[in-house]
Amino acid sequence: MPSWPRNQWYVAAYSSEVSEGLLARTICGEPLVLYRTQDGEAVALADRCVHRRYPLSESHLKDDQIICGYHGFTYDRTGACVAAPGQKRIPRAARVPSFTVHEQDSFVWVWIGDQDRADTTQIPRAPWLASPDYTVVRGMEPLKARYSLLVDNLMDLSHETYLHGGYIGTPEVAETPITTEVDEEANVVYVSRHMDDAECPPFYAKSTGIEGRISRWQDVEYHPPCLYLLHSRIAPVGSVPPDEGPDKDAFHVEVVYAITPSTEHETYDFWMVARDFALDDADVTEFLATNNHTVVMQDVVALDLLETVVEGEKDNYQELSINIDTGGLAARRILKKLTDASEEVTA
Repeated sequence: MPSWPRNQWYVAAYSSEVSEGLLARTICGEPLVLYRTQDGEAVALADRCVHRRYPLSESHLKDDQIICGYHGFTYDRTGACVAAPGQKRIPRAARVPSFTVHEQDSFVWVWIGDQDRADTTQIPRAPWLASPDYTVVRGMEPLKARYSLLVDNLMDLSHETYLHGGYIGTPEVAETPITTEVDEEANVVYVSRHMDDAECPPFYAKSTGIEGRISRWQDVEYHPPCLYLLHSRIAPVGSVPPDEGPDKDAFHVEVVYAITPSTEHETYDFWMVARDFALDDADVTEFLATNNHTVVMQDVVALDLLETVVEGEKDNYQELSINIDTGGLAARRILKKLTDASEEVTA
C-alpha cells in the first residue's frame, strides 16, 4: 500500500514553471508531463506514450499537442491520440490519462486519484503568495526521503534550535512549550509556540532591523496532505499582542511549504517566504532568499540521512515521542485516516 492518500490535491509545480515547454514531475508515483497551451491553460497528462511507454516529457510540443519523440504518436490536451504513424484510423485505446489541474496562489495543483471526485473548493489557500501586499521568495528542493519525514520536521520546530542555529534557531524555540489543536472535521492541525522574550535570530534581525530581544510567535496550520503554513510574527519585546490592540510594531512573515510525495522515498519540497515589510528592498529579498535556501538545504541533508537510517532499521526500532511531538503525531493520524479512506474507495 502507498504511504500517501489518493483522491487529494497536490502541488505539482509553481505556475511560473509551467510554460510552453514540457515539464516532468512524478506525483504520488504517477509520472506526469505538464505544459501550458497557447491560450494559457495548464495541462497534466500521464508521462508515458501508449505505444512503447516512451516519456512524453522527452518529446516535442507543437500547436498544443505532444508528438512522441520515439514513434510520433500525437496527443491533444485531453490525452487523446490524434495521429499515429503509418495509418489514418486511430485505435480507441490510443489515449493517455489526463489529470485535473487548478491554478491558485501561484501553484499548479493536480488531483491524484479518481478524476470524477476532484473538487477545487477543497484546495487550501495561501493568498499571500499572490498578493501585492507581500514580497515572496521561493524555491523547490527534491529530497531523497519519504514525505512523512518532512511533515514530522515541519510540525516540530524545536529542531530549529539545533539544526538551524545561526539562521532561524534560538534557545527559546526548543525551551517554549507548544499548544496543539486538531480540527477533526476539516482535517487541519494547529501548533502554536508564543515566545514573549526571545533572542532575535539573524534571519529576522538582519531583515527587519530589530535590535535586541523580541516577542516571537510561531503559529502553524497543516492542511494534510500537502500544504503547510507557518504564520510568523516578530516584534520588539513589550509590543502589544495583536489580540489586544494595533499590531503596528510587528513584522509578519508567512512561511509556506508544499509537501508533495514523488515516490516512496522521494519528495518535492516547495518552499516560500512572504513578508509584509521592506517590500521593494532588493537587499532584503536577496538576504531572505539566500538564508532560507540555506535552512532548507540543512533540512534536506538531515532528512536524506534520516531516510537511510529509517529504511535500514524499519523492522526493529521503537520510536520515543514526547510533548513536542503532539502536532506531528496528530498529522500522522490524519494522514493515515485519509490514506485508509482512499484505499477503501479504490477497493
